[in-house]
Amino acid sequence: MQNKLIILELNELTPRLMSQFIDEGALPNFARLARESATYVTDAGEDPPYLNPWIQWVTAHSGVPFSQHQVENLGDASKSAAPSIWDVVSDHGGTVWVCASMNAAHKGNIRGLVLPDPWSVHVRPSHTELAPYFEFVRAHVLEYTRDRVPLGLRQYLRFMWFMARHGLSLATVTVIARQLLSELFGNTKWRRATLLDRLQFDLFRHYYRKLQPDLSTFFVNSTAHFQHVYWRNFEPSHFDLKPTASDQKAYGEAVRYGYCCMDTIVGKALDMAGDDATIIFATALSQQPCLIYESAGGKMFHKPRAFEPLLRFAGIDPASCSAEPVMSEEFHLRFSSAEAAERARAQLLSLRLGDELVMKAARDGSSLMTGCAVFHEVRPGATVSGARGSVPFESLFYDVDTTKSGMHHRDGMLWIRRPRGTLRRAEASPVPLESLAPTVLSLLRLHPAAAMKAEVLPGLERVSAT
Repeated sequence: MQNKLIILELNELTPRLMSQFIDEGALPNFARLARESATYVTDAGEDPPYLNPWIQWVTAHSGVPFSQHQVENLGDASKSAAPSIWDVVSDHGGTVWVCASMNAAHKGNIRGLVLPDPWSVHVRPSHTELAPYFEFVRAHVLEYTRDRVPLGLRQYLRFMWFMARHGLSLATVTVIARQLLSELFGNTKWRRATLLDRLQFDLFRHYYRKLQPDLSTFFVNSTAHFQHVYWRNFEPSHFDLKPTASDQKAYGEAVRYGYCCMDTIVGKALDMAGDDATIIFATALSQQPCLIYESAGGKMFHKPRAFEPLLRFAGIDPASCSAEPVMSEEFHLRFSSAEAAERARAQLLSLRLGDELVMKAARDGSSLMTGCAVFHEVRPGATVSGARGSVPFESLFYDVDTTKSGMHHRDGMLWIRRPRGTLRRAEASPVPLESLAPTVLSLLRLHPAAAMKAEVLPGLERVSAT
């Protein structure tokens, strides 16, 4: 292998918005990266309900489409038999550093480090030294909709001590202090999501310098979240349900702010990589305004106040399964058998809010992916009925204080900057997302895995493979 390769996985950034903000001069580092890169539009290859980042990132990393890898849920990447790019690099003697890539699995003998995404339960960090970071961030991400994250002073001190020894920069400390101060004088708490990005890049840079990996990946999701929640504030003219004046004052610049924070990360990555590394910027998919729920007042989410009361009301013994929150309203229920999971699925689907299903539930073997199926505002006092009687909806669920206004789109961005910007061109026609994995390996002068059937992108074919 020659040269190093860094993949910046900035989830769901949108081509139209990227062009707009670059033209406005708001994204100087993205503008530079685009000038020095071969740029492509990728096609995610799926439509809803299979157009989700936890599906598309598995496709991007393995070079295998969903029809083959069949990884439908977040946290289930280990079910795919197809190797990921880091497995191939490691098997050929290379060193890898996988920093929070979404729905990433890895072999136990990986050469390097793998930090799973914060929604992971069954995939653990490849080394225990990453556990303080993983556990702290996971708790914050999974419980971000609650007023209080269930962490004590000891966990905060442990995390701070870990970061102090693993790359925490003065710039990040300064931004955190400014953020906390700003919250005393205005509605800026939503910006906290970008603090995780800064902390994660500090960690990424620390291990990049320490390991000097042949392949490294860096994933963040904050701007995807801002688009999902605040697109209505960014472009209110698209929506029937207009934001209030106070919401517009607080969130009107949220989407743009997210892109500017991503631009800062790109600038840091360019400085870190220098002229000797290949940098790939990928989004896997993108977003567009979500207008399909406007007639119902916008799409709202409801999450269980606690899993045990909900399960008991549905007739499910909480001791018979484990509950694992995922994204938005969804959570996994893991049972000891497929039969137990199927019984639980039927019990959850029997719950009603009037004539409306309260829960959705899909079984995969002995596990369920489930969540509240009510996506509109519920009037106070409305009751949920089931085999065990009826209870107020608000006793089982709480409203997530967001209304979805961005939804997924098949187009993604893929920019490839060779060392010293030696490959510069723009390709307008969409390329399959599956091409990313064999192209990465080609750039590292490795043969793709047998499962990777897509073509290497033109002009990036291997010169001398091993």
